[in-house]
Amino acid sequence: MAQPTDELQKFYELLNRFDTGILVTHIGPNGLHGRPMAVAQVEPNCDVWFLTGLDTPKIEEIRFNDEVLITFQNKRDEFVTLSGRAELVRDSGQVAEIWREPFKIWFPQGQADPNIALLHVHARQGEYWDNAGVNRISYLFESVKAYASGERPNIREGSQHGKVNI
Repeated sequence: MAQPTDELQKFYELLNRFDTGILVTHIGPNGLHGRPMAVAQVEPNCDVWFLTGLDTPKIEEIRFNDEVLITFQNKRDEFVTLSGRAELVRDSGQVAEIWREPFKIWFPQGQADPNIALLHVHARQGEYWDNAGVNRISYLFESVKAYASGERPNIREGSQHGKVNI
């Protein structure tokens, strides 16, 4: 079931604050593999795009199981997780659309590098913890109060924490 537009919009805005995420894939029936990936694009529906090499282990891992998790963290204030289905895409037009010069570090031949592919993560579910700005002050206050009282802090759902079905 789709979430209200404002929750999806908040999640989308949070996603756009991150340049890098940890992409977690399955390496077999009993294991997981995570690696940092530069975010190439975030769509308004919260789908995420990465550039990847065709010769990387993640390609086989995704062929084994296309369910992935991406985790994001900014300092100690903002945390996001996104789960979905990964799809390998070969589309030079899409590569050109999302290409940025720093990607040349991984793809020395630029956009025409024959090893380049796109990884499209079709978002299904997300969760966030947002303790930036005003939420940080609220969190610090709740943390001190919780410490003094021996109780857990009161986290405001929808503002500081939320889950989004996409």
